[in-house]
Amino acid sequence: MAYIGTGVEYALHCLLFLVAPPEQPPSSRDLADIQGVPAAFVAKIFSKLEKAGIVEASGGIRGGYRLARPAKDISVLDVVDAVEGRKALFDCQEVRGRCPLLDDETARLATSGVCGIHAVMLNAQKVMREELARSSLASLSAGVLGRGLPARFAGEVKVWFAERQAAREDARIGGMRARSAVREDD
Repeated sequence: MAYIGTGVEYALHCLLFLVAPPEQPPSSRDLADIQGVPAAFVAKIFSKLEKAGIVEASGGIRGGYRLARPAKDISVLDVVDAVEGRKALFDCQEVRGRCPLLDDETARLATSGVCGIHAVMLNAQKVMREELARSSLASLSAGVLGRGLPARFAGEVKVWFAERQAAREDARIGGMRARSAVREDD
């Protein structure tokens, strides 16, 4: 099992679309659809991101998500902790004290202090968290966009989101007209 799950990957990809946001904030459904991910999964992730103060939501038909603070101020670690919760990389079980060859005194000596294996894992966790904290959404976005995506890609994304928003608006207006027509027939 991965320490950092796919929810973090999806969250980061979604958040990258918000670094240079479209005119109307995209919905969680739009963010899910542009990646081929179930909408309910993205909605659950964004609930966690909102609770952590990474995104803010606006309601209504034109509602959606935007970053709650500048992308340079949101670290990858912020996203990992929001989606996964802050958890230890390693859960030491103190296996070293279970050897049947150790008597009580030797077992006590063998288990005093931090286990060498646990110490390595604690250091690895510290280094990993420091690296994730150093990487911001802004730097991640610059790296992703700089890796062979055509210059027109950002514009195409904005058009895609705008078309989705327009389709929802058209559906809403059409539904209002239909309801109005039904009332007039009564």
